[in-house]
Amino acid sequence: MQLQTLIAEPWPDYGLIDSGNGRKLERYGRFRFIRPEPQAMWAPASDHWEADGDFIGASDEEGGGRWHLSRDVPRGGWHVRWEELLFTAQNTPFRHLAFFPDMAPQWAWMREAIAEGDQVLNLFGYTGVGTLALAAKGAGVTHVDASKKSVEAGKANAFLSDLADRPIRWMVDDATKFAAREVRRGKRYDGIFLDPPKFGRGPDGEVWRLEEGLPGLIADCRRLLDADSKFLVLTVYAVRMSALAIGEVVRQALGDLGGTVEVGEMAVREEARGLLLPT
Repeated sequence: MQLQTLIAEPWPDYGLIDSGNGRKLERYGRFRFIRPEPQAMWAPASDHWEADGDFIGASDEEGGGRWHLSRDVPRGGWHVRWEELLFTAQNTPFRHLAFFPDMAPQWAWMREAIAEGDQVLNLFGYTGVGTLALAAKGAGVTHVDASKKSVEAGKANAFLSDLADRPIRWMVDDATKFAAREVRRGKRYDGIFLDPPKFGRGPDGEVWRLEEGLPGLIADCRRLLDADSKFLVLTVYAVRMSALAIGEVVRQALGDLGGTVEVGEMAVREEARGLLLPT
């Protein structure tokens, strides 16, 4: 396995401005927000941050908390761009902004890997920015998420990006069950990318726990790929689990296909000093 750090650089509508003392200051389009960040253990570049909103986390590390926003921040969201895509950012109850900007290097890498007409499966696809990044390059994408609200947001983002007519299958479904059914159907994909949560529930109350479910899901993903497929991209957040351990699960499942297993950390480059904040 090859070890590396995948770095998300700033772009016009997103940047990590500063970080430190357990917090981070980011820009999302025309707005600035402060959010908790336990890994920012260092001192910030500036002691004076100006922001349009601040997320105050609960005392437990599992999440919770609430936003304190200025009157200027649209509660229904606002539009931001990445490359040619236009989509909605919004302050969610889960402290994030309805998309994950540190995924940008993954989107860019997959766009380079695919060709017109390739078929890609996006599991736990959320609001669909990754789906649209590939659809814009000519891929047919099957987008799966257990949340109907997230899938509807993805469709709305497709409309904003003038991609509503692209060959995208929007599926409200449990990712593990969907992948297993695709295996039984004998389906094949040119690429798969998945961003499973630590814990989640499917549309019918199915329970997902990452440590228990990931090996079986990766095994099913292997059955949906072959030696002519181009990639499997797996991102894992918010778990006390080494990238080496996750990489070994992938290596054992997909090693017979040849190719290379690359593992490591994802990080965002801070604009103030250029330091890397791991995500």
